[in-house]
Amino acid sequence: MIDSVKLLSLAVAAPEHVIYQSDAAETAARLFSSRFSDFGHLARVFGNAGIYKRHTARPLSWFEQPHAWHDRMEAYTEVAGQLFVEVTNKALYRAGLKPQDIDCIVTVSSTGFATPSLEARFAAEMGFRSDIERVPIFGLGCAAGVSGFGIATRMAKGRPGATVLFVSIELCSLAFRLDELTRPNIIATALFGDGAGACILRAGEGGLAEVESTGEHLFPNTLGIMGWKIDDIGFGIILEQSLPPFAEKYLGEAIAGILARSDLKMADIDRFICHPGGAKVLTAIESSLSLEPGSLDHERDVLSDYGNMSSPTVLFVLERAIIAGLPKRSAMIAMGPGFAASCVTLKALA
Repeated sequence: MIDSVKLLSLAVAAPEHVIYQSDAAETAARLFSSRFSDFGHLARVFGNAGIYKRHTARPLSWFEQPHAWHDRMEAYTEVAGQLFVEVTNKALYRAGLKPQDIDCIVTVSSTGFATPSLEARFAAEMGFRSDIERVPIFGLGCAAGVSGFGIATRMAKGRPGATVLFVSIELCSLAFRLDELTRPNIIATALFGDGAGACILRAGEGGLAEVESTGEHLFPNTLGIMGWKIDDIGFGIILEQSLPPFAEKYLGEAIAGILARSDLKMADIDRFICHPGGAKVLTAIESSLSLEPGSLDHERDVLSDYGNMSSPTVLFVLERAIIAGLPKRSAMIAMGPGFAASCVTLKALA
């Protein structure tokens, strides 16, 4: 019988630069209010987003100047590389492992790209073996913290004894656009931050939790809800206003379907650990999953301290849930471009 996959360790990190929401609101008003007639109406999002501060790859002054692909990807390679090394070292230390013990690395990121990929760029510095297996993944967006975790789990399960490193890195702030006078771009300036998370997984004994099941649901005819449009300047955000009502209407049914594939019911889940896409999205998730209003407390705390960091945000929530003490069974949930929902269930180890 193949041993179940265990989560051996978890680590998170964020860039050094901090932007307080009050400063972001003032700067956005200065940059957009005279050029965008509806800015006054949209500016309320800065106060309603449930965010106190965010961490960013560059200081606030950097975003007041125009930047094209070269600047953005140069910043991405530099800061994402720093975060990759930091969270990997933290996760290794907490697992009591060395870089040479890692057999496979799954890296997810949708806010920048580098070729060679990040894990290849830092393989020598980190001390990874030359036969290490690399799986860099782009395009899963906010869902990648859960779906990438699931992919890493299946890599570990398919190779008993192999130790898999899962790293999620997003620098959402580098997609900020001075030239985009649109509602989604204004909302993005109030919502997104930067961060990284890393997990180590292995089939065997010990660890923080057992990975019980993984699954995804792709909603048909929903490509326009979330994603990137790409032009000569950089990424431009696609973010439909319909996301919170969509989540409220359809997420619960999708998660119930994912759980049913593993003979689980919604009632079997003691705690949902959700990607906090935003204050309205969290309220919609609570309604869709039939949770008490305000019950996603770790999610709201992470949103306040870091904003929406896309894929690693759910790992920040998971860290707080682990510190507080995981219940018998929990479910990590995230939604992202596709439009899709991902779910991983975890069982606490006695």
